[in-house]
Amino acid sequence: MIAFWMGIPAELRVILLALFGLAGGALANHVIYRFAYFNPRPISPWGPPPEGAPARRWTDRIPILGWFGLRRETGIHGRGFWIRPMLIEAATAVSLLALYHFETQSGGLLPVTARVQPFLGIFETVGTQIFFAHAVLFIFMVAATFIDFDEQTIPDVITIPGTWIALIFAVLSDYIYMPTALPVGAVPAQSVAPTLFDSPWFMRPGVWATSKGWWVGIGIWTAWCFALADRRWSGVILRRRGLARTIKHFTNGLFHYGFWKVLAAMWVAGLIGITAVWNIGGDAWLGLFTALVGLAVGGGVIWAIRLVATWALNMEAMGFGDVTLMAMIGAFIGWQAAIIAFFLSPFAAIAIVLVRYIITRDAYTPFGPYLCAGTMLTIVFWDRIFNGWLAPNLLWMGPMLLWMCVAMLGLMAVMLFVWRHIKMAFLRE
Repeated sequence: MIAFWMGIPAELRVILLALFGLAGGALANHVIYRFAYFNPRPISPWGPPPEGAPARRWTDRIPILGWFGLRRETGIHGRGFWIRPMLIEAATAVSLLALYHFETQSGGLLPVTARVQPFLGIFETVGTQIFFAHAVLFIFMVAATFIDFDEQTIPDVITIPGTWIALIFAVLSDYIYMPTALPVGAVPAQSVAPTLFDSPWFMRPGVWATSKGWWVGIGIWTAWCFALADRRWSGVILRRRGLARTIKHFTNGLFHYGFWKVLAAMWVAGLIGITAVWNIGGDAWLGLFTALVGLAVGGGVIWAIRLVATWALNMEAMGFGDVTLMAMIGAFIGWQAAIIAFFLSPFAAIAIVLVRYIITRDAYTPFGPYLCAGTMLTIVFWDRIFNGWLAPNLLWMGPMLLWMCVAMLGLMAVMLFVWRHIKMAFLRE
């Protein structure tokens, strides 16, 4: 597939990428308005027309231009409803063209000293594989961002299929993860390697190619499927009725809705797929295991912070959609990039809050758009942040990394707990 793409003339590639971006923007719009949890709106030209509106025309489905024709539905959807989806389609096309040039032509993911010919020509094939993975992730994040803006939630219809696609990409492509400059911390870099689960230590295949790796992969998959279930652990029932009644209530909740059957089927399919890829071994297993570790770390960090902050503040600190969103992102870009994206998200939040407030006068912005913006910042500044700073520090910290993260989580819990009680005392006064 990549070989066929590389054989296409450069001018035709640009045209095809623009069409791909327009189609991706149209798909994102369809998801934004069709699969919202609380307020789905029949705006998408690919869906059924709203009640009282004339039948949709084939010209309505032309990206960007079709929205000018759909202005005839202003009386139903409100004035100017067509502007945002039109801009989403245009911006998606432009953004993907810029991302393609950045990752495949200018070598933006590489160390600065490697952005020269003939190395750029050699890396173009690899950069193209990375780009297509990032392009798909970008479209999913566009849909997640605007639904989160509208409803302060992120539907599973985005993050679950997105995670599946990330895992499939990781198996089928031998290089979808951004490069680590080697030797780690050296200037100038002498070579690059994909940032797999063991970067920057590079211990593979090691113990993770054995049955231990299989068990870890299955454990991650099982935990993710369980996390998606309808879990209803009630502290109130625990205090009033005891542990036995609490467990019974929790178990009944797991099987109350029919979605548990979908999760069970998904778990079995994943079990079979992971086992098959583990038996194949090689790059396919390394890629899949990297995606699973990225899923676990990306989603696990947000989940842990959510649990700790909810306990410390005595109120829900984050939605679970943020957990599944970051799990999907981690599967696409790996655990190292997911951590960077999380720490860059507050910086992105400053700009997002300001722009949103100027446009809508609404100062509240959900956390999902921050994570998506932090992910794109991670991609753009990958070499400077990872190769220039994080990778050498990870190499130095080694086994201390996990304990430092646990200590930081505990410190955050203490700070939030103290802050809650200070605020309560202040309000009482």
